[in-house]
Amino acid sequence: MLRTFCAILIVGGLVIAGFGGYSRWVARQGEQEAEQQWEQQLTQLKPSVPAAARTRRGDTVARLSIERLDSHWVVIEGAEKEELERAPGHLVETALPGSQGNCVIAGHRDTQFRVLRNVKIGEDITVESGGRTFVYRVTDRKIVAPTDTRALGATATATLTLLTCYPFYYVGPAPKRFIIRAKLLPSEQGSRS
Repeated sequence: MLRTFCAILIVGGLVIAGFGGYSRWVARQGEQEAEQQWEQQLTQLKPSVPAAARTRRGDTVARLSIERLDSHWVVIEGAEKEELERAPGHLVETALPGSQGNCVIAGHRDTQFRVLRNVKIGEDITVESGGRTFVYRVTDRKIVAPTDTRALGATATATLTLLTCYPFYYVGPAPKRFIIRAKLLPSEQGSRS
């Protein structure tokens, strides 16, 4: 009986570890695909066509970078399950990078956005989009309940909101949300890349 129980625990552990490894592999494949799409988009960029006119769900919309943490991600349009499996996703109804209003980008805590736990207030986050580079400065970090959607609301100024689940090392659906809020630096509003 004890031997059977131990065997069940071992098999269960291997299945859970296998699922975790598979999830990471799928995320990495999606990130590579998004990177290739981003590079292709940069070579074909037509500055006269506004980014909003070219954007469909699943398209790359930006490249997000945090230099101090040596981290960068291609951001795709949409934040549903299939988009977030590939890369961080821009919430469709929010402002585009560099625009007035709240640009919200969501990502998984156990793949792309795990590094957000190390972001500090006062740190710069760079967003490249539409042939322009925008620099945002982090003004707030907070943990909220999933029902607290105030961070997703419109803002009067150009704001970047990064959103992921919390705690970062939690098994199963995480009970809270981790939010980084940053303001666009006035001198950086749309410098050409």
